[in-house]
Amino acid sequence: MKKLHTFWFISVLLITSVCLPTIGNATEVSVFSAEQNTHIRALAASCAACHGTLGNSVGNNSATDTSSANAVLAGIDPAEFTNKMLGFKDGSRKATVMHHHAKGLNVDEINQLAVHFSQQKRVTKSPIKSEILKAEHD
Repeated sequence: MKKLHTFWFISVLLITSVCLPTIGNATEVSVFSAEQNTHIRALAASCAACHGTLGNSVGNNSATDTSSANAVLAGIDPAEFTNKMLGFKDGSRKATVMHHHAKGLNVDEINQLAVHFSQQKRVTKSPIKSEILKAEHD
């Protein structure tokens, strides 16, 4: 019975490791090994809090403006991304929090993130409208 559970576990693990990367945009990072792909996708996921899912931040949708606080990273030129991140890393580019994030990355990770974000499709999103809550409601 234990062998059967082990067999099924390994089978599911192999199937998901082969099939899941083909869902969504994961195949766009296929220039990396499977281990690098997982690592870079995990690093890129931490960027989502400010820069949006797959680098599509809300509020700045200009195709050319990547200088705002929440720059759109999707579709960014890899050299531009790398230069900005290295500037954050060495302190020559000022920021509120990006220098902390960049210092935690090595140059290879920055280069891989540059490729990852350059391969993401830029999607235009509109910010959510603010609403005022009524003091009395149903």
